[in-house]
Order: sequence, then structure tokens, then C-alpha cells
Amino acid sequence: MKVLVLSCNTGEGHNAAGKAIYEKMIQMGVQCDFADTLAIAGMKVSRTVNNFYVGITTSVPSVFGMMYSIGRSVSNLNTRHLHIKSPVYAANTLYRKKLAGFIKAGGYDVAVMPHLFPAECLTSLRRHGMIDIPFICVATDYTCIPFWEETKPDYFVIPHPDLSEDFSSRKIPEDHLLPFGIPVSDRFRTKTDRSQARSELGLPDDKPILLMMSGSMGFGGLENMTHALYARFEGNVRIIILCGRNESMRSHLAEVFADSPDVILQPFTDKVSLFMDAADMVFTKPGGLTSTESAVKNVLLVHTPPIPGCETINAEFFSSRGMSVCPGANAGDAAIADAAYSLWCDKDAQRRMLQAQRDNINPDSADQICSFIIKHYSHED
Repeated sequence: MKVLVLSCNTGEGHNAAGKAIYEKMIQMGVQCDFADTLAIAGMKVSRTVNNFYVGITTSVPSVFGMMYSIGRSVSNLNTRHLHIKSPVYAANTLYRKKLAGFIKAGGYDVAVMPHLFPAECLTSLRRHGMIDIPFICVATDYTCIPFWEETKPDYFVIPHPDLSEDFSSRKIPEDHLLPFGIPVSDRFRTKTDRSQARSELGLPDDKPILLMMSGSMGFGGLENMTHALYARFEGNVRIIILCGRNESMRSHLAEVFADSPDVILQPFTDKVSLFMDAADMVFTKPGGLTSTESAVKNVLLVHTPPIPGCETINAEFFSSRGMSVCPGANAGDAAIADAAYSLWCDKDAQRRMLQAQRDNINPDSADQICSFIIKHYSHED
């Protein structure tokens, strides 16, 4: 059996989920490849779409939120009344011949996709009889995002059993839903002792550490939040900011905090798991993948204001179940700092949060997804 994991170059969350499946497949002895769908369409297309996505979410997130709301409205109408395809579907049919050629040339038996775009394209390929490879979709947000209902996979992996109704209400057959959770790399399933993690990262061990994750795109205004947190914790804290790939933001923060040894700026790193182990508390925007990784790590979690859209729903999902503290989409830096400090001072609240994460988040999702694929699609006797 040969498996193809198709992701998309729009932020690291989808890629991380896809790579978790890819890594697990290889670990299980299955032939597997990982590919950026838009790169198959052409590297220029991939860069253009990625730059557009990064630009709109970092510079004008309100516009992204408006686009998401419009998409949700169209999706609602299409689910209930209409039978037309969205412009997103139409756009993803434009490279279907290239994708069909890629799949046939690779000799793949099954495809897995943690992104809407390749799922739309493969749905079109199957609808037009151009290819008949089975495929599985993997949702990476705690909601059924607009236009998932246009895809026709064999199965659909969803993040939590409580979301079955949300997906089935979008005309996705309930018996096709697999509530395995969002897959994360094995790196996040292991736990390094806090002092050891700090030693490996070259971090001092004399103060509590607050880890601020801006995301791979460096989204979020972190300067004022850093000031607010440092003041609220009365200076008895060290703040590490993972700056992602946003070098201009890192340079700006380096100037602002040049005389602040308790503020450490970290460029894009592949050691996020170890930084989480070193931290006492994690601050992150509520991306589905990063939130899941934090919960699998079982670390105190504070959600910062979301990019409007599915991240708003992710934050509500986590906070309503006690898995995170989320002061709200419009919360100011002082409110976030107050919420974090209240959690820090309440040991019972900390225990409840960590237990809620263990109760709600499945750390073994990648194993279950891969085992399911092997069982259902392996040609071996």
C-alpha cells in the first residue's frame, strides 16, 4: 500500500497535522509521501496563495473574518437549499489534471488530506471519473468550516465526538465520521522534565516561564501583551516569544526589549515541543493544531485573541470545556494578563484545566488514523 498525504501551504497547522500522519505511516512501515497540493499546481501558485493568506490574516484579520462569515452563509444556503458549488470549489478544479497525473504517476492507493483545497480537487476528479482513489479528510479546527460539505471523501476524521452533529448537519454522512481527534507529532506526546528542557534549551531555571507563541506567521501584537504580563506578574517571570517566520516583528521586538533580559525572542524553531516542556504557561492564538498540541502536552493554556473565523470557535470549544482560559475576542492586554495571573494563583483551577485537557483531547489520533487506513485499504492478506 502506498499513501499520499496532501496538505496546502497556508500556514503550518495543516502541514503539521499532515506530517504527523506521514511520520506515523513511515513508522508503521507503510510507503507514504507528503506533498503541498498547490506546489503540484505550480510553485508560483503555492507562493501566491500562501502570501495572500499570510498577508490578509496578519495585516487585516477583520477582512479574513468577513470572508469567513460570507463563506459560512453561502455554505449554510448550499447545505439547506442550493446545489451549486462555491468559487472555492471552482478554483480547485483548475489544477485537477496535474493532480490526477501526480497521483497516477506515484501509484498511490489512498490519499489523506488535512486541508479543504485538495479535498475539493479530488472530489472533482472522482465526480468526473478521472481518478478513483479513495481519500480521507482530516479536520484541523473544532468546527465544520465552510465548504467541507462540498467534498465527498470515504471518511472524515473530526476533532471530537461532540462535533458529530456539526458535521452531519452539513450533509456529511454520520457513518463516515471518525472522531479520532486532530493528529499531532510524537514529539508532543512525550514529556521532558521542565528543568531538563530548560537546560537543553540553555534557559535559566530561576523564574517561571511564560511561552508566547505567535504562530508560524507571527500573527498578533505581542509588544503590549508582553509589557502587561511582565507588570501583572510583578517582574517575577521570564517571557519567551516564539516569533515564527516574522523577522520584521522579531527585529522590532528586539529593539523594544533590548534592555529586558527576562524577555527572550526565539526565531522559527523546530523545538516547539521542548519549549512547551520548559514553560509553566503557554499563550497562543486558538489555532486548532497549536491548541491541540498544547493540550496533548498538558500545559496551562491561555488563548489570545483569535483571527476571526474558525479560531473564534476553537477558543469557545476549549474554554467552554475548561481546557483553556480565553478572556474573549476583544479582550485587551490587561484582561489577558489578569486572566493568566488568576490562573497562576489558583492551583485548583490549574488541576481542573489539565484534567479537562486529558479528558477531551486524544493524543493517539495519528496512530488511530493510520491503523484505520491500514486496516481498510491495505491490499495485503
